[in-house]
Amino acid sequence: MVPELPPLPALTRAEGGFVDAYLAVVDLLGRINPSRTAHTYGALRAAQALVGRAEEPRDALALMHARGESEVHAETLARALRVLDGERRAGRVTLPRARRS
Repeated sequence: MVPELPPLPALTRAEGGFVDAYLAVVDLLGRINPSRTAHTYGALRAAQALVGRAEEPRDALALMHARGESEVHAETLARALRVLDGERRAGRVTLPRARRS
């Protein structure tokens, strides 16, 4: 049985778009991480997709700003990222631990 996840915190539509866009970029960066990829073709496809997806967080932030949302509620957005498995997903962007000989 799959454990029940905590509910997402209340977010504006723009905040939700920002979180989703950020995680999409993180996922692509994880796929092109040279220390974690094994095949050039998959990394190439992820790098190509990253070009288009990199604009989405900017657009979400611009929408938030245009709507008068002048603050980023980091704690609330961090809770949303944790519910959406953001820690594991962001971990793929970092270097793996060095193996001890």
